[in-house]
Amino acid sequence: MKDLRVVFMGTPEFAVKSLEAITDAGFNVVGVITAPDRPAGRGRKLRESAVKTYAVSKGLKVLQPTNLKAEDFQKELKELNPNIQVVVAFRMLPKSVWDLPEYGTFNLHASLLPQYRGAAPINWAIINGDKKTGVSTFFLDEKIDTGAMILQEETNIDESENVESVHDRLMNIGSKLVVKTLYAIAKEEIEPKPQLESSTLKEAPKLNRDNTKIDWNKPVDQIYNLIRGLNPYPAAWCYLENSTDEVQVKIYDIERIMQEHHLPNGTVTIKDNQIKVAATNGFILIKEIQLPGKRKMLSKALLNGFNFAPEAKMR
Repeated sequence: MKDLRVVFMGTPEFAVKSLEAITDAGFNVVGVITAPDRPAGRGRKLRESAVKTYAVSKGLKVLQPTNLKAEDFQKELKELNPNIQVVVAFRMLPKSVWDLPEYGTFNLHASLLPQYRGAAPINWAIINGDKKTGVSTFFLDEKIDTGAMILQEETNIDESENVESVHDRLMNIGSKLVVKTLYAIAKEEIEPKPQLESSTLKEAPKLNRDNTKIDWNKPVDQIYNLIRGLNPYPAAWCYLENSTDEVQVKIYDIERIMQEHHLPNGTVTIKDNQIKVAATNGFILIKEIQLPGKRKMLSKALLNGFNFAPEAKMR
């Protein structure tokens, strides 16, 4: 069995679970690469990444380069003498970094590649109404998420789930797959296979203001999937026209109601302490909402102090 010297690269909480699994399995982690500390919160105090917090607690060597091509960083990386690198939720690496180790660099991606290459695979799988998703490990190459496949693990998506629950499940499944991949590399039991290209591949582009806005003219199912695919982060949004005011609102927890009606799409109705919005072939029942400058709150709590005009509309 090969003696692995692992360098781990990652930043958010999703990556911490994999690093924890690697250390718990007894692998020799010779270094951890993560994002620099960044200002956060009202006080703009420097905040370290979740991966750094964990790595420091375990006494692991941490590097926080601002430029992955910088000579100083690449020198430090070479001095760690890794023969395998593991990447989970990090940034794109230059070839001089991913091609350094003897046994290569592999990445954990939160989709069943080649589907959903890109920045937001979990969100888009839910937004598109997929019934299953998963995680994949693959070796990095020059392009984004296209390298030779190593291992995959599937899981079902329940139609009531939001992105938070799927994210947490994939985080746990992925951490086990990372360890399984390391064992397979150490035992020389891997057979990497090229990803199959297809004309029907779904993409997972970065989420932005345009693709997170609710279009109330779409069918209820599509709106329902969009909102739960963005709940709790970054949250689907739209404008609320309320009498002479127009404000931007974020919508979180919802239910869908399949029901024929003759109301204009986007019409807001308040009945029995509930907020419903009309859409094509039904309604969206809003259970949790956020107004500008406010915290998100249950709709029942909002209705205690906020009045919707009779002609209120979402758009």
